[in-house]
Amino acid sequence: MTQGTKRILGIHLGLVLAQLICVSAFAIELERALHGNSLSWAYVFEWPIFSGYAIYMWQKLLKQERLGDDANTATPDRDDDPALDRFNEFLRQVHDKTPPEPPNES
Repeated sequence: MTQGTKRILGIHLGLVLAQLICVSAFAIELERALHGNSLSWAYVFEWPIFSGYAIYMWQKLLKQERLGDDANTATPDRDDDPALDRFNEFLRQVHDKTPPEPPNES
């Protein structure tokens, strides 16, 4: 089994667990609300929202996983920007822990 397949199965498992928790909590809060606990009515409406958010994140994570790492590391094409080049050089110097020269504002 490849690493990508394991991650996709983990995403699916996460959705199943989230849905089990949300449905169980909804049922518990509905039962409590029907027996007179007025605060539980707020939770009766809250748990389906959590469930919907779990589905949204599941779809987003699956899409990200299927696109692969190339989509995450791709940078948009830019024209040559001397100010950006100077700033990137400044950041490289800071990262290398060499005494940096601040970028010139031209």
